[in-house]
Amino acid sequence: MKKKVEKALEALKKGNFVLVYDADGREEETDFMIAGEFVNSQSIYKMRMDGGGLIFIMLKYEFAEKLGLPYMADVIYKCGNKWPVFKELIPNDIPYDTKSSFSLTINHRKTFTGIRDVDRALTISEFAKLIKEIKEMENEKAQRIFGQRFRSPGHVPICIAVKNLLRERKGHTELGIALAEMAGITPVMAGCEMLDLDVSLEKKKAMKYAEENGFIFLEGCEILEAWEKWLE
Repeated sequence: MKKKVEKALEALKKGNFVLVYDADGREEETDFMIAGEFVNSQSIYKMRMDGGGLIFIMLKYEFAEKLGLPYMADVIYKCGNKWPVFKELIPNDIPYDTKSSFSLTINHRKTFTGIRDVDRALTISEFAKLIKEIKEMENEKAQRIFGQRFRSPGHVPICIAVKNLLRERKGHTELGIALAEMAGITPVMAGCEMLDLDVSLEKKKAMKYAEENGFIFLEGCEILEAWEKWLE
């Protein structure tokens, strides 16, 4: 494993940010990434001020399955018979991929509006704590506890990684969960796209930002290479 990836894994284990660029010809976006269990209000402030994109949760497929979380695209598709407008909204024309990873949006039940830095930090960190708790739990019990602690809709979207991760899809959600798995931390990551005016922040600018702020910058291909070696 390359030293830069190893440094990124160490940074994540310490609760620090890593910047991840997916790939040329894909979204061509750089995302802030941080382990969900370490998220606090300062983390949220940093992402919304220096990133500016959507702050979201990345979740490993197996835990989404345990909680009974669906892909939102499937929900929209299945609701078409009851609400015809959903038939018009099916996301079947994503220009950079074949499937959206979005699931439900959530707020922790102890939040107020849910959008404040402290609110989103609570939602994300408590969700990571929940995932750690339910690892060996029966699905029904896990879902009941999930419902006791969280409500939907909310202000933090959950994105579900595909089952086979980077061998099936190479989006930021899969890249983030692969990093969490290699780091040996709870497979819940928080992310936020870096924007620049009305476009995504250029890779060169993101790399410069990372250098100036002491963050590790990784490209998707570097994570993919490390992931394949880690699986061996």
